[in-house]
Amino acid sequence: MQAPTPAPAVTPRVRDIREARSAAPAPSRTAAPAPSRTLAAAPLPAVTVTGALRAVEALLLGAGQRTARRNAWTSVLEDRRRAQDRVEAQHVLEAARERGPRAT
Repeated sequence: MQAPTPAPAVTPRVRDIREARSAAPAPSRTAAPAPSRTLAAAPLPAVTVTGALRAVEALLLGAGQRTARRNAWTSVLEDRRRAQDRVEAQHVLEAARERGPRAT
């Protein structure tokens, strides 16, 4: 008959690992899986040419340059509006002059 082989010596590191495994709760096969968090997809904003240009502008220009460009464009639009008002006023004055005084 053979003599039983002695159990190998357990080092402190192996003992710590075994104790940690025994202390941790075993995963339950009947437990429900953790609920997954699904995020509702928010509708994407409509992409416009203006929005795309502003995004490119934000990437390429600094804040000061962007403000200066917008101010300049606002001035251009205001000048165009005033020019249109002058043309309309000129047409009204010419129409009034062509009628002439009325004889009573």
